[in-house]
Amino acid sequence: MFISSTGGHLEQLLGLKKTMDSFESYIVTEKDSITTDLRKDYINMKYLPFFSRQNKLLFPFQFFKVFLKSIILFIQINPQVIVSTGAGVVIPMFLLGKIFNKKLIFIESFAKTDSKTITGKICYPFVDVFIVQWEEMLELYPKAKYFGSIY
Repeated sequence: MFISSTGGHLEQLLGLKKTMDSFESYIVTEKDSITTDLRKDYINMKYLPFFSRQNKLLFPFQFFKVFLKSIILFIQINPQVIVSTGAGVVIPMFLLGKIFNKKLIFIESFAKTDSKTITGKICYPFVDVFIVQWEEMLELYPKAKYFGSIY
């Protein structure tokens, strides 16, 4: 399973297309007009509701909704490996992956060259492989792997 939020995180995730094509893969992302158009190119697309941390009042309810939908997708897909480039929408799926002993791979955002993302901070302690796209980021994530950029 390849999972990310929309926008730049999804763009980075789609940079792994060769890897996706090598396995029976599913892409999970937030549903919007851009991601529904991707169905032409990616058959195994699944969607989670969009949510944002901006509205502190609605956030717990949105998170709960995403978590419930994540449980359904997790059961349907039963991934062996979950790969993500962030952001927040991936946290429920990674928690499920950890509970059910799945391989978890997190790729820190290309946009981050000298600071951690919130999702990276949360996922770093429990993922199996944490990858950074800038060598300088190894100072912030000492157990991370550096392979260069996805692009």
